[in-house]
Amino acid sequence: MPEETNQNLAPVVKPSSNMGIPFAIVVGFAFIAIAIYFSGGKTNSAQNTDAPAPKAEKAIELSPVTEKDFIRGNPNAPITIVEYSDYDCPFCKNFHETMKLIMEDFGVTGKVSWVYRQFPLAQLHPNAPRIAEAAYCVGELGDDEAFWKFSDLVFGERSVNEPTNMTKLPEFAEKAGVSRSEFNTCLASGRHTATVEASLEDGVKAGAQGTPYSVVTVGDQKAVINGAQPYPVVKQIIERLIAQLEGGTAATPEAGS
Repeated sequence: MPEETNQNLAPVVKPSSNMGIPFAIVVGFAFIAIAIYFSGGKTNSAQNTDAPAPKAEKAIELSPVTEKDFIRGNPNAPITIVEYSDYDCPFCKNFHETMKLIMEDFGVTGKVSWVYRQFPLAQLHPNAPRIAEAAYCVGELGDDEAFWKFSDLVFGERSVNEPTNMTKLPEFAEKAGVSRSEFNTCLASGRHTATVEASLEDGVKAGAQGTPYSVVTVGDQKAVINGAQPYPVVKQIIERLIAQLEGGTAATPEAGS
């Protein structure tokens, strides 16, 4: 579960011990195991007992998704993935591609929405806060579609281990559909510096210590996907959630691999 961490951030917050819908996903060929535990008011019942339940300490304090968020997909989707991410994080680049595939599979059906929140780790990536501000400027001057196009360009126009070419940000903004001059004015003003800082604080409260850090929500229940889980793992998580929501029985890992 690769992710980038900043040791100066608050420790990761674990889900509540009062759990509702636990999931354990095992992908044998990759020797990857991930357990997703949902906080709720029901008795614990593991769907796959191969992965032991962690000791829980505190509920996930995720701020509600509002119209101020940038949402890809159906805003009223039954499953929402809120991702805290850093534009210069190599693992975030990989997970961004994973999530694009997830949205191609499940976003078009209206079953999954993807919310992107800023969590730049400045000690690791000094330019990341500035890129986050740039993204907010694009979202302010354009719309959700412009924000996502800009984000896709930032991640797509660099290799995994290279930092973003900062001189290309105005070009990316223009390609996303906003005025280059208005974008430059917005970025130079620094009016979204506080917005980025607020998103960082929000991420820490939600339990983020590194990137990418994602919280899956179904109604009032929440669970964490830590790190850049590969596409097959995330796809299986979503399929199991959809199966449960639709009253079906999820396939076993062996049958789905």
